Amino acid sequence: MTPHHPEDFHGTVSAVTGAARGIGLGIARQFLQRGGAVALIDRDLPTLQKAAQELAGFGSRVSAHHCDVSDGAQVMDTFAAIHALHGRLDNLVNNAGVAVFKPLAEVTFEDWNEVMATNLSGPFYCTQACAPYMRQQRSGSIVNIASISGLRASTLRVAYGTSKAALIHLTKQQATELGLEGIRVNAVAPGPVETEMAKLVHSAAIRADYANAIPLKRYGEIDEIAATTLFLCSAGAGYINGQVIAVDGGFDAAGVGIPSLRQHLGGL
Repeated sequence: MTPHHPEDFHGTVSAVTGAARGIGLGIARQFLQRGGAVALIDRDLPTLQKAAQELAGFGSRVSAHHCDVSDGAQVMDTFAAIHALHGRLDNLVNNAGVAVFKPLAEVTFEDWNEVMATNLSGPFYCTQACAPYMRQQRSGSIVNIASISGLRASTLRVAYGTSKAALIHLTKQQATELGLEGIRVNAVAPGPVETEMAKLVHSAAIRADYANAIPLKRYGEIDEIAATTLFLCSAGAGYINGQVIAVDGGFDAAGVGIPSLRQHLGGL
């Protein structure tokens, strides 16, 4: 799924949080490849600088902004700087996120607060900061990167899953209010994705379990998440507002997808 025309984003400015690596960097790259300008936002300065260098071939259409989205004051200053530099703001992708994978009883107050501050308060602050600029234009698109963990519960994800479920509802709240002003807000809920982090922390057993649970029997690719995100920001999605799209190979749809039951389908 891609925008209807490769030129869809010429003349537009998009801000992407958590853009220094992984899904965020992939989304930023696709905006640039389709002619748009992109403001990269991340709290990891060395990795942000590396990403900016990697995209330097796109020239002045790329800007890098060091910001921790969990800090509301930093967010306001950052979006003011982005607007001053680029002169407009058409799309916001709230991708920045952190995860703590621990049993419920071992999650500390600090763990809980950090996850909520980044995964939930961050998108709230960023949307609040960019909305005035989009109101001036009477248009704009915001995409919150949630997670399949916000749609279905799992072990070790009490903080992460809860933050993403709350982000999904925040998406609907934002869409209901901002839609009145021509600003659309939607969410993408990725399943497991082939990021460098996943390659490091997902064991062979975990990967096999996902393959058994996901109808498409594979992990998603960064470009697949990015393509869906860009579609939601494109003119082709102009009447889509307040929706959550699971980009998960059918993981959520499968529900109780017990592998033994699939043996009746030709041993799949």
